[in-house]
Amino acid sequence: MKILIVGSGGREHAIAWKLSRNPKIEKLYCAPGNAGIAELAECVDIQAENIDGICQFAITNKIDLAVIGPEVPLSLGIVDLLEENGIRAFGPNKKCAQLEASKAFTKKFLEKHDIPTARYKEFTDIKELEAAIGVFGYPMVIKADGLAAGKGVIIAETREDAEKAISEIMVDKVFGAAGDKIVVEEFLTGIEASMLCFVDENTIAPMESAQDYKRIYDGDKGPNTGGMGTYSPSLIFNAVLQEKINNQILLPTLKGFQEDGLNFKGVLFVGLMIKNGEPKVIEFNNRFGDPETQVILIRLETDFLDIFEAVINNRLSEIKLKWSEKKAVCVVMAAGGYPGHYEKGDEICGLERVDKEVSVFHAGTVMKSSKRTGDANDCYVATNGGRILGITALGETHEDARTKAYDNVKRITFKGAQYRKDIGLI
Repeated sequence: MKILIVGSGGREHAIAWKLSRNPKIEKLYCAPGNAGIAELAECVDIQAENIDGICQFAITNKIDLAVIGPEVPLSLGIVDLLEENGIRAFGPNKKCAQLEASKAFTKKFLEKHDIPTARYKEFTDIKELEAAIGVFGYPMVIKADGLAAGKGVIIAETREDAEKAISEIMVDKVFGAAGDKIVVEEFLTGIEASMLCFVDENTIAPMESAQDYKRIYDGDKGPNTGGMGTYSPSLIFNAVLQEKINNQILLPTLKGFQEDGLNFKGVLFVGLMIKNGEPKVIEFNNRFGDPETQVILIRLETDFLDIFEAVINNRLSEIKLKWSEKKAVCVVMAAGGYPGHYEKGDEICGLERVDKEVSVFHAGTVMKSSKRTGDANDCYVATNGGRILGITALGETHEDARTKAYDNVKRITFKGAQYRKDIGLI
């Protein structure tokens, strides 16, 4: 069986790592991949957003299954295009991908189907928006409606902060066309958690819980990022909370999909805020989260390929998800300056010193030829993004996993490396 993974981040490395263990898979490809994925799959120089190029590659190489990692190709309709050309694909179609591609679309869906979430208003006119500053009080949550690589959410503490954010999004276009519409939300307090679910047209099957850390600095300070670390299972989850999430959020969401003609197949990421044991939806994503995938897949014991095929064939109800009892922690090492401006091309040292039982999932890496020798075969791993590596460890307890992860983080160095010191602590 030939499988093509689309994407180049830590999520895709974790997917490749899991699939590479399946003897039924004859060949793994990844477009475009990264330095870590290249050890498991043949990397193809086609960008994830080039859906025509990916489709042509899949046809030419007789790909049996394409697994779509990032949100952008999903929003462009890569699944629809592949299926039109006879290639099976794991991921939601373009219509369903609006759940992530448009925050306003999701808020309307949640409101329509009485799914608990923050109050909101949407704006396309900057004057109307400026007149509504503080409509839900402060802090004020300001979101670019479209895709913004996980950075399109600004928490404005004051009116001045809000005015600056609005100008940057709608006038300076720091997020491009994603900021043509802005969603303003009530600020929710509590503990943030994530629930990923496999979904087909008849079934929604939650995976193990994970807790993500979005802010760049310890103590949830500083600007939002794509995720600076995570652990699984979340310490705040229990049977009572899980039942509330199932009954108030997951089952109404599946029913809403069916009522609205959203034939969702793939992974639904549910971002949650938990306060006093009550869950509310912060966001929906249409794919595996990053870095949540790293801690979830390392604990998954059910055959990964069987799950993909069951979802595609609407047989998810026949699959029993099995999980390791061990705990997992992932610490993200990021480039200096991230999530703002950062440099690329710095050598990463110490990867060979990492313990064998600890997984290093590459996010923003690339192989480079050594300038020292000029020999094309003399290569090294270099930085090539904002988030560089996800150091992921298993342990009998959360503290055990956390200790292993941080012990190994300290063995890896690159210029300007930064990471949070509080991953795994509530």
